[in-house]
Amino acid sequence: MKALRLLSQTKKMHILKTQTDKLIVGTNDVSYTAPDTSPTGTTVLNGPVYVGKPTASPGYEAALNVASNGATQQPFDTQPAYESSLAIKSDGNLTVAGDGKTANALLISGGSSVDTVHVIGDMFVSGSVDCGNKGRLAARFGVADSIPKPFDLKHPTKGEGHRLRYACIEGPEAGVYYRGRLKESNVIELPYYWKDLVDENSITVQLQPIGSNQNLVIQEFNNEFIVIAEDSTNTDLITDLSTIDCFYHVYGERKDINPLIVEYEGKTWQDYPDPNFDPNKVDEDKRTYTDPRFAGPPNTYTA
Repeated sequence: MKALRLLSQTKKMHILKTQTDKLIVGTNDVSYTAPDTSPTGTTVLNGPVYVGKPTASPGYEAALNVASNGATQQPFDTQPAYESSLAIKSDGNLTVAGDGKTANALLISGGSSVDTVHVIGDMFVSGSVDCGNKGRLAARFGVADSIPKPFDLKHPTKGEGHRLRYACIEGPEAGVYYRGRLKESNVIELPYYWKDLVDENSITVQLQPIGSNQNLVIQEFNNEFIVIAEDSTNTDLITDLSTIDCFYHVYGERKDINPLIVEYEGKTWQDYPDPNFDPNKVDEDKRTYTDPRFAGPPNTYTA
């Protein structure tokens, strides 16, 4: 280490100024490899550092112990006392790489407002996020089931300065649908996964003939296919081939989850009988939407 150079010492003001190219506190210069190429102003501290008056002092809880509270002024101090509302302010990027010595790589608590963490701009999280049901999020949860579920976008035809607002359809079931056009056939083939997704005892079918009157009667239905009865109004009498031409809508209720409990006693959504829907009652990794205590027939039963 280069020798310390005393620039000035004014005993009258009790101000001591020291300038050095490199400062080492302790016996181990962990920055040194021959030849020494440490940047000017390098500081090596072998022990804990105190900035201000941390709550842990005279002990320490970290290598760097920082507080916004300044140390107590001494009677001979003539410079102004340190005052700051921030313990740390960074004007550059930060990286926190946890080493497993504590439960959290970054633990944030306190704050004088409800915004313990306030992010200006976007935030990207690559993993899962577990939020306590508090504040604005809780308020949104509390009313989410009592207001329409809209989506709002720039008007696709009128363009800038105009908006289009639609809302989701609501009903007493976790329903799915399949729609399309059936032509020259009397069998509607449903998606292959419907047999494991949809309760066949909940299925309904709507048919709308195209071009001419057709006698469209459901002959058979399940969660794999729909069969329309053939007769003289929808069959070519010469070729005996189907002449059916219609739109179809097939609706069903999911069976891979429990049916909704449509009516129940309670004051808020948190009184819903199935606790798996409340993040405060059941952790995410333990939730199940097939809890046998709340199983039952579909809300729409058509068998």
